Amino acid sequence: MTDTAPLSGGSLLLAWQLKDKNVLIVGGGDVASGRIESVLVADAHVTLISPSAGLHPLTKRFIERYPERITYHDRTFGGVADLERADMVLTAIDDVEKSREICALARARRIPINVADIPPSCDFYFGSQIRSGPLQVMISTNGQSPKLANIIRKQIEQSLPENAGEAVEKVGVLRSKLRERAPGVGGELGKRRMRWMIDVCTNWEMEDLALLDEDMMAKLLDDGWEKNQVPGLEEVGGSKRRPSASTHKTASVWLLSAAAFSAGAACTVAVLLARRH
Repeated sequence: MTDTAPLSGGSLLLAWQLKDKNVLIVGGGDVASGRIESVLVADAHVTLISPSAGLHPLTKRFIERYPERITYHDRTFGGVADLERADMVLTAIDDVEKSREICALARARRIPINVADIPPSCDFYFGSQIRSGPLQVMISTNGQSPKLANIIRKQIEQSLPENAGEAVEKVGVLRSKLRERAPGVGGELGKRRMRWMIDVCTNWEMEDLALLDEDMMAKLLDDGWEKNQVPGLEEVGGSKRRPSASTHKTASVWLLSAAAFSAGAACTVAVLLARRH
């Protein structure tokens, strides 16, 4: 029998899809600048409320560089009207009582909120992240030790294959081309697509996946997918780079599994947000 006693005390780690969503950020200091960067990477629209005197230099650069994506208000938080159209709220200010007030207003309207440095006022946490192109890895300590999360992140980052991000990007393109060639959702065709992509990711080295180009992908689909086999790099016209000691074949399996989990989790979050509205 499976022991279920340890199944508590954690968080549900999700890849939250924020593309074209509206995120309200209250505060413009050092912590806020990191929040802004994370939200911009997720292709969200930002409404930033903070007196100009409190803006961090990086926050100022974001405002100047992304005027079409950041709506900036040079003032303090003005009340419930500022929550209009917000899909998410992030606060990073020194005023604890004001932070709790904003939290109460957001929760009354069922808007997910994160209040910096006040864990009980957080519906979700920001972990320490590794980013390499489309590859993202988050280490969370459930708000208990951000510094330790950062130390662990550095250790994991050093162990990742050198071309992991590039490989993920190329596999994503290949997967899209495969879906164009064999469209449809579910059923036997969907299962065959999944099995074939898994075989590609497990049979090819990470550094080889990063070498895929348009011609190689076309040949891989013609000689691989159509014939239900997985040709090697040289068989599709590629040539190996100098081997890297940090490359591990098992990382390909891990990346594919992580991508599949993130996609499913993102769908779950979309449903929950839809219910709120």
